[in-house]
Amino acid sequence: MSKPAEDRAPVADQAESDAWFPSPYSLTQYVAPKTDFDGADYPNAYKGGKWRILLIATQERYLRMAGGEFFSTGNHPVEMLLPLLHLDAAGFAIDIATISGDPVKLEMWAMPAEDEAVKGVFEKYKEKLRKPLNLQTVWGEGFKRDTPYIGVFIPGGHGVLNDVPFSETVGKILRWADANDRYYISLCHGPASMLAAKVGAGEGSKFIYDGYKVAVFPDSLDTGANIDIGYIPGKMPWLVGEELRKLGIIPVNKGITGETHRDRYVITGDSPLASNNLGKLAATTLLDDLANRA
Repeated sequence: MSKPAEDRAPVADQAESDAWFPSPYSLTQYVAPKTDFDGADYPNAYKGGKWRILLIATQERYLRMAGGEFFSTGNHPVEMLLPLLHLDAAGFAIDIATISGDPVKLEMWAMPAEDEAVKGVFEKYKEKLRKPLNLQTVWGEGFKRDTPYIGVFIPGGHGVLNDVPFSETVGKILRWADANDRYYISLCHGPASMLAAKVGAGEGSKFIYDGYKVAVFPDSLDTGANIDIGYIPGKMPWLVGEELRKLGIIPVNKGITGETHRDRYVITGDSPLASNNLGKLAATTLLDDLANRA
């Protein structure tokens, strides 16, 4: 009989029919008790009070796989909370929103149990995660040149594939950010949200991210190892890298090593392993920018 930690069978979610959590074995491979967080000291932290970060999270728990089964997912907590910690430490106020204002869903099975820094920022923002803003209300009648979002942060987790890439409101926000020199920050499966930039853009319009290079979770893991070790319960409904390539976006990584990449105002990371690096890169990039921005 196999030991629980060696069990590669996905675990049934008792809250939904034919819904599955990652296998015990897969969690030993992907979830560490601590992250590589090594401090967030920003002597030049922003103190102006104007510029903010808009964090767009998924409100969806269940990703329907190609075979019809559900993956019990959501936003990856490390991918959300570590970059959030750095942006917070750098002095930026954070607005958290979901498509319709329903609570942010988190993959709590991926929470690093012994990481006090990550757990601390989770506690700080728990109420905002449970009662986020409605993204359509945030958008209102549209953002202006002086709308005070210096960056749009969209964390990863397989759950982001449900709603964010197909949202017309997300598309409007991304096109506004591109037109007004604001930053797009994302990692792992989060860059799937770049697809939203074509939603409602108008037929024949140029895709704003055509030719951009990004770090993103590799399709090869979602078609291979993640199925083999029971991290996901079956074949993916669609593949992030494949869809990005169709629109002219170029993934720069083949594996997951914690790689980050910046291309103009787009800052991305390859996986949960990149969360700390992405947070540092985003925070320092934004602070350097604001030091030279009128």
